[in-house]
Amino acid sequence: MTATAPHFGPSPARRPLAAVPLLVALIGLLFGLVLAGASPASAHAALTGSDPQDGAVVATAPEEVTLTFSEQIAMGDDSIRVLDPDGKRADDGAPRDLTAGGAVRYGVTLHSGLPDGTYTVAWQAVSADSHPVSGAFTFSVGAPSETTVALPSSGAGGGLVGVLYGIARYAAYAGFILLAGGSAFVLACWRRGAGSRPLQRLVVRGWITLTASTLAMLLLRSPYTGSGKLSDAFDLDGLQTVLDTKPGAALVSRLLLLGASALFIAVLFGAYAKREEGKEKQDLTFGLAIGGAVIAAGIAGTWALAEHASTGVQPGIAMPVDVLHLLAVAAWLGGLAALLVALYRAPDISSDAVRRFSRMAFGSVVVLAATGIYQSWRQVGSWSALTGTRYGQLLLLKVALVAVLVGVAWISRRWTARLAAGAVSADPVPAAAGSPSAGPGEPAASGAAGSDGVPNTPVGTAASDATVTTAVATADQTDETDEIAETDESGTAEDDVDPERAAQLSRQRAALTATKEKRARDADPERSGLRRSVLVETGIAVVLLVVTTILTSTEPGRTEEEAARGSTTAAATPVTGGQVAVSLPFDTGGRGGKGIVRMDISPGGTGSNNVHLWIEAPGNLPMDVPEVKLAFTLESKDIGPLPVVPDRLTEGHWTAADVQIPMAGDWKVAVTVRTSDIDQTTVDKNVKIG
Repeated sequence: MTATAPHFGPSPARRPLAAVPLLVALIGLLFGLVLAGASPASAHAALTGSDPQDGAVVATAPEEVTLTFSEQIAMGDDSIRVLDPDGKRADDGAPRDLTAGGAVRYGVTLHSGLPDGTYTVAWQAVSADSHPVSGAFTFSVGAPSETTVALPSSGAGGGLVGVLYGIARYAAYAGFILLAGGSAFVLACWRRGAGSRPLQRLVVRGWITLTASTLAMLLLRSPYTGSGKLSDAFDLDGLQTVLDTKPGAALVSRLLLLGASALFIAVLFGAYAKREEGKEKQDLTFGLAIGGAVIAAGIAGTWALAEHASTGVQPGIAMPVDVLHLLAVAAWLGGLAALLVALYRAPDISSDAVRRFSRMAFGSVVVLAATGIYQSWRQVGSWSALTGTRYGQLLLLKVALVAVLVGVAWISRRWTARLAAGAVSADPVPAAAGSPSAGPGEPAASGAAGSDGVPNTPVGTAASDATVTTAVATADQTDETDEIAETDESGTAEDDVDPERAAQLSRQRAALTATKEKRARDADPERSGLRRSVLVETGIAVVLLVVTTILTSTEPGRTEEEAARGSTTAAATPVTGGQVAVSLPFDTGGRGGKGIVRMDISPGGTGSNNVHLWIEAPGNLPMDVPEVKLAFTLESKDIGPLPVVPDRLTEGHWTAADVQIPMAGDWKVAVTVRTSDIDQTTVDKNVKIG
């Protein structure tokens, strides 16, 4: 007698090796993306300006060096170093926060009496989205000279520590997706999967991966943002410093939430898996769903708290959107991984479970599309940044991968429909009285008889298990399998053989059982087709996860364009003179109205200039005044006055950026200082600019 699997509708020609070339290509692309992402993380806070500028030649040594950044940063005591031509420190080693008026600016004071020559400015900091940034540039006093200082060839966050930290970041995302997505698949799609060992291992391995990678990132954080030495990973002082930062607090919070998730897993695969279907299990399902959602949202929030979403445009909206985006990714891709495991390792998975996952995946795609559009606008900002920056190009690749993944998912959905039709044909009636009751949406247990005596058939099994078993046994029958069968029937034959023979018989019995299950699964073309399409989906999902992780460590397109515009402006500035220093005494006539205005105009040429003013009381003490105004007039050409309203940085320090000087000449610089509501004065001086 030849057994045939039930056939539900037309089936495509079976080509088991058809997906191999595609999988090989996906694996190759995966490794290429991993290698591309193994380089040091791109800067997320960009240097948008400096005073003096990169490559500038100033007439006299400035009193300080200032750096302007595109977003908030964190600096340490040694974050800005100015080195003279001999490589010796020319600064006081204490960066000062000069941020004001939306401009993020830091500066260091230089030693007095610096000689002429080329000076090197090296800086390193941590951007607001937790990534280390660094750079270096040079300027010259008097004239350029030779220097013994070599500019660093690699940025912060590189080397072995950077590679290990990057691997931990990839592993953390993968672990979270398996943990959250696998748990969601069990609770929302296949409750009986709580008792499936393969699914249990998948979720537990996700938890272990996320926990181990979070611990690794916490230990590597200090050398990753600082020295770059692996030996500093166990420096307690460095670890304490990390714990005081926003990224450190996020990692610790993640570990605490992982402790709560361990209890969630214990209940899910313990008490929950042992419960019979009924109201008690429904209540437990609801409780686990609420608790799991809160824990998953909290863990996702640790990424939103410390990375791109926490800084830049609209962080109050971006952070919850980022949480929703990551939860949708976990539900889709993690559920996809759980479905693949179930299709290969759990032959009793029901067609209803596959159909419910299809609905969950569709909802996840809708959420991903909505949140992804907002995130793209926020991080890119313009069409030119979408095509002309690395972030924008990676984003386009991600969109393409999502489109392909949705296309393959549509094919899987068609296989799911065939499976559902097959399940209806094979099991048209409910389970008989007295059999274990199925939960809402769950088919009856495999082997339970309907009212007509026909057994209910889970997805992927033949209509008659006896006929499939007969066919497999006939194909694989040998003398040894006969002996195994006889041993099973007698129940005592195994006791009469030696232990080695008994172990051999046990292995053969297990192999025969596995062969029966495999052939039973392969005999169902609908199941085989779904397995192949889900396997391809999973391969694309892995590549998509890699691209997404690379995006989180890449400078946003909006920031990169802002930095490029700053560099272009600086390069296009026609500098024909050196830095201009002006000192103007004033007296407003009121009490405490005497002082001196010291002003630096850099680079002191035509085009864009930066102006710094220091107002000092007698004794060289900083003097705070209510208002300061500037005006530039070129009387020989009848140009001006050109008004300038500087911004207050700190007590006694005012600055104005991008002050345009249209042409060279002897300009009259007028400074108006107001020391009270009624006391003010204007002092002026002619200076040569350009």
